[in-house]
Amino acid sequence: MTNKEFAKKLEARTIKFAIEIINLSAGLPKTPEALVLRNQITKSGTSIGANYREANRSRSEKDFKNKICISLAEASETDYWLEIIDTIKISNNKKLTDLRKEAKELLAIFTSIVNKL
Repeated sequence: MTNKEFAKKLEARTIKFAIEIINLSAGLPKTPEALVLRNQITKSGTSIGANYREANRSRSEKDFKNKICISLAEASETDYWLEIIDTIKISNNKKLTDLRKEAKELLAIFTSIVNKL
Protein backbone atom coordinates (compact mmCIF):
# COMPACT_ATOMS: atom_id res chain seq x y z
CA MET A 1 0.00 0.00 0.00
CA THR A 2 1.35 3.42 -0.93
CA ASN A 3 1.50 6.32 1.50
CA LYS A 4 -1.29 8.02 -0.41
CA GLU A 5 -3.53 4.93 -0.16
CA PHE A 6 -2.74 4.60 3.54
CA ALA A 7 -3.57 8.27 4.13
CA LYS A 8 -6.90 7.94 2.31
CA LYS A 9 -7.88 4.86 4.32
CA LEU A 10 -6.85 6.46 7.61
CA GLU A 11 -8.83 9.61 6.76
CA ALA A 12 -11.91 7.46 6.13
CA ARG A 13 -11.30 5.58 9.36
CA THR A 14 -11.08 8.79 11.38
CA ILE A 15 -14.30 10.08 9.79
CA LYS A 16 -16.10 6.86 10.73
CA PHE A 17 -14.71 7.14 14.27
CA ALA A 18 -15.86 10.76 14.56
CA ILE A 19 -19.38 9.80 13.49
CA GLU A 20 -19.49 7.00 16.05
CA ILE A 21 -18.29 9.40 18.75
CA ILE A 22 -21.03 11.87 17.80
CA ASN A 23 -23.61 9.07 17.99
CA LEU A 24 -22.32 8.02 21.42
CA SER A 25 -22.35 11.63 22.59
CA ALA A 26 -25.92 12.16 21.39
CA GLY A 27 -27.03 9.20 23.50
CA LEU A 28 -25.58 10.47 26.77
CA PRO A 29 -28.00 11.69 29.43
CA LYS A 30 -28.90 15.37 29.66
CA THR A 31 -27.48 15.81 33.17
CA PRO A 32 -24.97 18.63 33.79
CA GLU A 33 -22.19 16.08 34.36
CA ALA A 34 -22.97 14.18 31.18
CA LEU A 35 -23.10 17.41 29.19
CA VAL A 36 -19.48 18.09 30.17
CA LEU A 37 -18.49 14.62 28.98
CA ARG A 38 -20.55 15.04 25.81
CA ASN A 39 -18.82 18.31 24.95
CA GLN A 40 -15.32 17.04 25.70
CA ILE A 41 -15.56 13.74 23.85
CA THR A 42 -17.23 15.28 20.82
CA LYS A 43 -14.47 17.88 20.52
CA SER A 44 -11.57 15.47 20.92
CA GLY A 45 -13.13 12.60 18.96
CA THR A 46 -13.84 14.73 15.90
CA SER A 47 -10.55 16.63 16.13
CA ILE A 48 -8.46 13.51 15.46
CA GLY A 49 -9.50 13.25 11.84
CA ALA A 50 -9.70 16.98 11.24
CA ASN A 51 -6.07 17.40 12.25
CA TYR A 52 -5.01 14.33 10.30
CA ARG A 53 -6.66 15.72 7.18
CA GLU A 54 -4.82 19.01 7.75
CA ALA A 55 -1.55 17.08 8.18
CA ASN A 56 -2.05 15.46 4.79
CA ARG A 57 -2.39 18.91 3.26
CA SER A 58 0.51 20.46 5.16
CA ARG A 59 3.08 22.70 3.52
CA SER A 60 6.14 21.34 5.28
CA GLU A 61 7.40 18.34 7.21
CA LYS A 62 7.39 20.43 10.39
CA ASP A 63 3.74 21.36 9.84
CA PHE A 64 2.91 17.71 9.09
CA LYS A 65 4.54 16.54 12.32
CA ASN A 66 2.77 19.23 14.34
CA LYS A 67 -0.65 18.20 13.02
CA ILE A 68 0.10 14.50 13.57
CA CYS A 69 1.12 15.28 17.15
CA ILE A 70 -2.21 17.06 17.64
CA SER A 71 -4.07 14.02 16.25
CA LEU A 72 -2.10 11.85 18.65
CA ALA A 73 -2.97 14.07 21.61
CA GLU A 74 -6.65 14.15 20.64
CA ALA A 75 -6.74 10.35 20.30
CA SER A 76 -5.26 10.06 23.79
CA GLU A 77 -7.79 12.53 25.19
CA THR A 78 -10.67 10.71 23.49
CA ASP A 79 -9.52 7.42 25.02
CA TYR A 80 -9.49 9.18 28.40
CA TRP A 81 -13.09 10.38 28.06
CA LEU A 82 -14.23 6.97 26.80
CA GLU A 83 -12.62 5.36 29.84
CA ILE A 84 -14.48 7.72 32.16
CA ILE A 85 -17.79 7.09 30.39
CA ASP A 86 -17.17 3.35 30.60
CA THR A 87 -16.05 3.42 34.24
CA ILE A 88 -18.99 5.40 35.56
CA LYS A 89 -21.45 3.47 33.37
CA ILE A 90 -23.12 6.63 32.13
CA SER A 91 -23.83 5.05 28.74
CA ASN A 92 -25.29 1.70 27.80
CA ASN A 93 -24.07 2.08 24.20
CA LYS A 94 -23.03 -1.39 23.07
CA LYS A 95 -20.38 0.17 20.81
CA LEU A 96 -18.43 1.65 23.71
CA THR A 97 -16.00 -1.29 23.83
CA ASP A 98 -15.42 -1.02 20.08
CA LEU A 99 -14.88 2.74 20.35
CA ARG A 100 -12.33 2.25 23.11
CA LYS A 101 -10.50 -0.31 20.98
CA GLU A 102 -10.51 1.99 17.96
CA ALA A 103 -9.28 4.95 20.04
CA LYS A 104 -6.34 2.85 21.24
CA GLU A 105 -5.59 1.70 17.69
CA LEU A 106 -5.65 5.28 16.38
CA LEU A 107 -3.39 6.28 19.26
CA ALA A 108 -0.94 3.52 18.28
CA ILE A 109 -1.03 4.50 14.60
CA PHE A 110 -0.32 8.17 15.28
CA THR A 111 2.40 7.25 17.79
CA SER A 112 4.03 5.10 15.12
CA ILE A 113 3.83 7.90 12.54
CA VAL A 114 5.40 10.40 14.97
CA ASN A 115 8.18 7.97 15.87
CA LYS A 116 9.07 7.55 12.18
CA LEU A 117 9.47 11.30 11.63
